Amino acid sequence: MDIIINNLKIHYKENGTGQDVLLLHGWGSSSDVYSALMNAPGFNCHFIAPDFPGCGQSDTMQEPWNIQDYANFTLELIEKLGLKNPIIAGHSHGGRVCLYLAGNGLLNPPKIILLDSAGLIPKKTFKQKFRANSFKFIKKALSLPVIKNYSQELLNKARAHYGSADYNAAPPVLRQTLVSLVNTDLRHILPNIKSPTLLIWGDNDTATPLSDAKIIESLIPDSGLCVLNGTGHFSFCEKPMQAIAIIKSFLGGN
Repeated sequence: MDIIINNLKIHYKENGTGQDVLLLHGWGSSSDVYSALMNAPGFNCHFIAPDFPGCGQSDTMQEPWNIQDYANFTLELIEKLGLKNPIIAGHSHGGRVCLYLAGNGLLNPPKIILLDSAGLIPKKTFKQKFRANSFKFIKKALSLPVIKNYSQELLNKARAHYGSADYNAAPPVLRQTLVSLVNTDLRHILPNIKSPTLLIWGDNDTATPLSDAKIIESLIPDSGLCVLNGTGHFSFCEKPMQAIAIIKSFLGGN
């Protein structure tokens, strides 16, 4: 199904009846990531999973977004779909949006589910700092007026060499969006979250490591962490039955 928000066609999926549960996917992903959860039996829930702008079957925004823009988008989606005090759940970037909404008091959901969530700026290794500084130096050099008109190809090669896979795969408007998001740290607002919060994490997650989960758990007053051993950043997809059982228990399913 589709809905128009901010002049953008937004695709979303829904299934089930009962308590509204809004599922927000991660960067570069789509609502498809929640297929197993949305179709699992035994939930007394109405699941809604949108594709963020620039992902899945939704339109791409014209200007770069920051975390506030994603929050505003989510609030408007909730209003337009008539969702009533929804539980919110998010994987990776979707979790970041959940944390921002709840931590700033924009939503007071009955419960929150974080799946390998983003939201903290990780400490960079020496190698990561070296790569980042190298690219900044090269970008600055290639932007000098004398060679700017002739340096685009070299700049693209440097971006491909030094940039992350997510960064390189994105069009320019999403690249600028990603830079804004990964430089946003939300730990200072986490103690404001009053909702019972479930964290599900992969012990082998390298994108948002388990150490992040432990920090988030320590800062959100009413929270608990469940670790899925032998899984990575998509832990709930790698071990769907275990994740679904945990979520069902948390939500009070049959």
